[in-house]
Amino acid sequence: MRLLFYILNKTEKLDLLLAEFSKRGIQGATVIEGKGMARILFEKHGEDEMPFLSSLRKFLNPERENSNIIFAVIRNEQLSMAVETIEEIVGDLSKSNNGVVFSFPVDFTKGMIDDGK
Repeated sequence: MRLLFYILNKTEKLDLLLAEFSKRGIQGATVIEGKGMARILFEKHGEDEMPFLSSLRKFLNPERENSNIIFAVIRNEQLSMAVETIEEIVGDLSKSNNGVVFSFPVDFTKGMIDDGK
């Protein structure tokens, strides 16, 4: 088992991504709203107070204030399919503003319904 995390910057793609995950057998994902460190610093501190923030401005998308953090426990063999699904919906993750995906091994779960797969 793996714990998959995906930070989705293009929040307008959330419903489509979740629907596609469900079609492909990834269910039970949890979604929370997130805000990146640069955005928080930029909102709380002026450029006079923290001059390096002006260099971050070009990396911030002013129309996007939040992101979605999607996480789900998946089977090991679902990992590559999950990443492929994400890239089909949002684009190549090696490109800017398409988000970040990572996973961790899970050595214990209790309370999950085993779907027999």
